[in-house]
Amino acid sequence: MENNQILPVHVGIIGAGMISRTYMDSLMTKFDILKVDAIADRSGKGAKALAEKYGIRATTIDQILEDENIDIVLNLTPPGAHEEIITKALNAGKHAYTEKCFALDTASASKLCKLADEKGKCLGCAPDTFFAGWAQNARHLIDSGVLGTITSFAMVGNRDNDRLLSAMDYLNRPGGGIILDYSVYYLTMLINLLGPVHRVSANIKAPYPTHVNQFEPSPHYGETFSSPNESQFYAILELENGITGTLSINADSVFFDQTYFAIYGNRGIMYLGCPDWFTGQISIYENTADFSLAETPKRIIPDNPYGFNTDSRGVGVADMALAIQEGREARASKERAYHVMDIQECMVKSHERNGSFIEVLSTCKRALPLAVLTGKDETSLITVGGEIR
Repeated sequence: MENNQILPVHVGIIGAGMISRTYMDSLMTKFDILKVDAIADRSGKGAKALAEKYGIRATTIDQILEDENIDIVLNLTPPGAHEEIITKALNAGKHAYTEKCFALDTASASKLCKLADEKGKCLGCAPDTFFAGWAQNARHLIDSGVLGTITSFAMVGNRDNDRLLSAMDYLNRPGGGIILDYSVYYLTMLINLLGPVHRVSANIKAPYPTHVNQFEPSPHYGETFSSPNESQFYAILELENGITGTLSINADSVFFDQTYFAIYGNRGIMYLGCPDWFTGQISIYENTADFSLAETPKRIIPDNPYGFNTDSRGVGVADMALAIQEGREARASKERAYHVMDIQECMVKSHERNGSFIEVLSTCKRALPLAVLTGKDETSLITVGGEIR
């Protein structure tokens, strides 16, 4: 099918908070296959403002669910509302895509997966940052054997809860802890690069049960508030292919993520970007017997021929729309999202059992890799013409 025969998939958005603005900037400009029709939220105020800005309809949640022209419901509500909204969307005969996570526990997530299968509808879930050009390039180079035999990996992330918890209250609610809200980026990236996880050992900490609000625009600036969620974890992950590595995140750190992400092979080491960002690059330290390079190892930055090198949140929705038309599994699939949640729950179980290894019973496939773009920039990247395939 040629680009001039595109059949746009109509999208209705539920949720009009901070992340909605990020999605809208991409959805309205980058993806020929998507047409955003309407937006709704519980109060109606946020939806009205965004509708006016982007030239779409502000409506109610029920009206989106009842609209026969809307094919996909994009759920951008806080985590605590995800299960309810997804259930309503699937029961209304809509495909559903949600910002992470798509439920607060695997029992609820399993029900949503079964409901999607029963209704014959696609259910997708962010994050979609693994579509980023640097990440797809890393996948290609790893698969082509540049690093030789992969022997281990190490991922270290950080955040600054002193600021983030003050500005984003949902992080203090169920689903807002460092595991559900943030490890999802790292685990999704890891699975896409190296494959699913077999078992995990973890230690989890929540050392600061309260914080002082440091967000000056907040009406509660300077007040002490409860912060019950975990803010640190340290984990060992053994993959199904036998590769073992580490993942740790400390949210009691400094502002702006300072990620360390390395994949070790017997022919080289690959250093990667932050899994939360579309922007980034990779470098490779090639194996050498030259001892003169020991103190100043040479890192090679490979060319990146892939797209999505600027913020492209929503690319998972666009890929899901194309997958629906092509009859294939979406790359940001419910199976991958469920597997990530299963890993996260196994981390908690391991912590409760003094760090014992816990087997992860679920699994998933690595997403299909993207093709190299041919002469296009990041405008209208996903089309029925198929640059993303």
